Amino acid sequence: MDSAAAQPVSPSRRAWLRFRRNRLGYWSLVVFCALVLVSLAAELVSNDRPLVVRYEGQTYFPMLHDYPETTFGGDFATPADYLDPYVRRRITTDGNWALYTINPYGANTLNYYAKAPYPSPPSGQNWLGTDDRGRDLLAQLLYGFRVSVLFGLALTAVGVMLGIAAGAVQGFFGGRIDLAFQRFIEIWGSMPELYLLIIFSAIFSPSVALLLILLSLFGWMGLSDYVRAEFLRNRQLDYVKAARALGVPSSQIMWRHILPNSMVPVVTFLPFRMSAAILALTSLDFLGLGVPPGTPSLGELLSQGKNNIDAWWISIFTFAVLVATLLLLTFMGDALRDALDPRKADV
Repeated sequence: MDSAAAQPVSPSRRAWLRFRRNRLGYWSLVVFCALVLVSLAAELVSNDRPLVVRYEGQTYFPMLHDYPETTFGGDFATPADYLDPYVRRRITTDGNWALYTINPYGANTLNYYAKAPYPSPPSGQNWLGTDDRGRDLLAQLLYGFRVSVLFGLALTAVGVMLGIAAGAVQGFFGGRIDLAFQRFIEIWGSMPELYLLIIFSAIFSPSVALLLILLSLFGWMGLSDYVRAEFLRNRQLDYVKAARALGVPSSQIMWRHILPNSMVPVVTFLPFRMSAAILALTSLDFLGLGVPPGTPSLGELLSQGKNNIDAWWISIFTFAVLVATLLLLTFMGDALRDALDPRKADV
């Protein structure tokens, strides 16, 4: 027998091989990571400023610095509008050249030179059309996807940390501490979250940080139940009793011994929690309670689609991006759940 084949496979390696066997989940992970990387580099893909301008023997980097129009032979000392046909002609003729991004529109760029009234349908200028304010829909979707993913990651991270901490304390100590936490969760979970968001949005100026804090106050309770159940089960095992008999502090037993063996439900539910976070942000933006005005948002685009029924491209393309994102995360979650299920056959 080959010695390499006889070597035991680590549990993490075995879980990864199970995950890769699920082709739908694996390729969903690949596609989702590619989309996230593209969105993180959105300024290099969709921007109303050129990457590099070579004008009269000088090299300029408009993405890094603001240059007045007079730099390129214009008449005004205001920042150059690189979509202006006059400025474009100045920097792309007579031996001058400019390297534009694939989509020459930024997140909040208004296409003043569109040939159709706003919202304008897909065309050679705006591949997916414009919204009712004249902003390029492709740029809005790209930047809005980035905002949604980063917000979902942040909300998921905060919720996971709070859920693990609360569930670990309940499950490890049990007794009165567990009962007190359970009664608190029941009371806290019965509070009207939407009404609280409406009240706070009326008191404070809307911001992503405020929205993250408010949603984090309620987003940890579902995960804490699973962590609590794992700690209640694992604290009765022999290695925990042996650690207690040796005088190991409770904090070390919790975080170094029980927690690593209780991470299966946490890891399994990560994609689903991120889907819920993205859907929550989209819903709040649709109601006007989400990110500040001017921030690219999938929910705002859906609201525009509702208000402009004839502009079918706004609703269809935004809905397609949202559904594709949630489907990719769902497929990843299903594959991850199967990979960590001990009842599945080993690779």
